[in-house]
Amino acid sequence: MNVMSVLNQVMKQAQGTQSQGGGMDVNKMVNSLGSQFKGGQSSGSGIDVKSLLGGGALGMMLGSKRGRKMGGKALKYGALAGVGVLAWKAYQNYQTNSQNPAQPAAQQQGQPLEQLQGQAQEQRGLEILQAMIMAARADGHIDGNERALLTQEIEKLGPDDELHAWIQQQFDAPLDASALARNADSPQASREIYIVSAVMIDDQNPMERAWLDQLASALQLDPGLARELEQQIQSATTG
Repeated sequence: MNVMSVLNQVMKQAQGTQSQGGGMDVNKMVNSLGSQFKGGQSSGSGIDVKSLLGGGALGMMLGSKRGRKMGGKALKYGALAGVGVLAWKAYQNYQTNSQNPAQPAAQQQGQPLEQLQGQAQEQRGLEILQAMIMAARADGHIDGNERALLTQEIEKLGPDDELHAWIQQQFDAPLDASALARNADSPQASREIYIVSAVMIDDQNPMERAWLDQLASALQLDPGLARELEQQIQSATTG
């Protein structure tokens, strides 16, 4: 499955660009997003997330489901560009401040998404994409018409037949935090799954917040680590 090709394009939509090819330039993407929309944030007029993301697949998952302006919260979606880096930094900060020094060795943590290659990166990409779809479904908003529109946008990203079928399965599968957590290939994968889910959900929506809390429990994330992961999202997009 060509999951990384599709996932990279989805992440680039967090910057409001449809550019093709190339890897993920984390600093450029996050900084560009922040500088581009500081004006909208300070004006208080809010930012229409669907317009911000170009109406693409990510815009459909985020913008159309809200049906309202998000203001400065739109900036947090730029964190999708550097999910692996942010998750690893959060772990390092948590480990430094933790009162429990009995942490697994670094080699047992797994590598960040951006450092993986080949099949390992494809597998992690599936885990990340699955987490994004599940979070987008957390408030039960995707009806038949919206699913059809979202499918059209995903088709534009060029998934192969196998990946297309897999994506459709994710729309039909039960919302099961435990099943999602079981797919995590490492502690680092668990942290990345949590970060992309935290980016996708609306904190003010009780159903979505409940989904994130269920996921943290299923991933067996210490509450302090979960807080640190969410703090990294804020730091990456407001720093």
